[in-house]
Amino acid sequence: MAPTPTPLQPLIAVLGCGWLGLPLAQALVEEGYAVAGSTTTPGRLLKMRDAGITPYLLELGPTLTATDQDTLHTMLTGARVLVLNVPPSAAKGHYVELLQPVYQAAIGCGVRHVLFVSSTGVYADEPRTMTETDALAAPDANSELLRAESLFTAPDAPFATTVVRLAGLIGPRRAPGRFLAGRTGLPKPQAPVNLIHLTDCLGILGRIIRQRAWGRTFNASAAHHPTRQEFYTAAAAHLELAPPTFAEEETLGKCIDSELLRQETGYMFQFDDLNEAMKHC
Repeated sequence: MAPTPTPLQPLIAVLGCGWLGLPLAQALVEEGYAVAGSTTTPGRLLKMRDAGITPYLLELGPTLTATDQDTLHTMLTGARVLVLNVPPSAAKGHYVELLQPVYQAAIGCGVRHVLFVSSTGVYADEPRTMTETDALAAPDANSELLRAESLFTAPDAPFATTVVRLAGLIGPRRAPGRFLAGRTGLPKPQAPVNLIHLTDCLGILGRIIRQRAWGRTFNASAAHHPTRQEFYTAAAAHLELAPPTFAEEETLGKCIDSELLRQETGYMFQFDDLNEAMKHC
């Protein structure tokens, strides 16, 4: 049974209550929203219910089972906002096909707004600063992810979609010091690091919902972009792990600009300094 929204706080459906989606759903409940959430993990259902989230066990696929089809429609019925938090890794190379049933269900259930949690992986790994429009022309960008974004942002879509392209995720259980510790011969020692802490992910997504900042595309990354060698060496040392070693090369990489997000929403990052962020993972 779907939760009952109030006149002031419409129902929000969070599709994908994992590392990011679950704390987001919890934060929205604490703000007074009625929240429904999905998971593929049966053991997470009770935790979600205890947090005030109406939980649904749902396995997405290009073709849904009758049970999953019913579950998806029940979850989205009455929802005004859909937070789409399904990573491409869940699709095994068929991301757009995976999301097609969600798109159709959102239309059929009368969803008004979609918050699409995307990735800065849409940008080509070129040695320059990337703003939101750069993904459109990048020849080697992640076209599957861009196609999925375009499905929900198409001019004829009956809902307004905001896309948030998150940089690499760090936070609890994702300590950057463990990412590369002890590895050798790593490439691109001088390439900039593009990361964002979970705290800021939650703050940004929540602010977009509260401000009703729909129909936009935003990058979301800390403004601090140390080199890979500098940052991951320091991050490993912070955890007293073996440092990574890098190949001697000058290859650079992309640097994600999130100034548009800051200007349009007024969001102030809590962890703009990645050296501080690593201490809170």
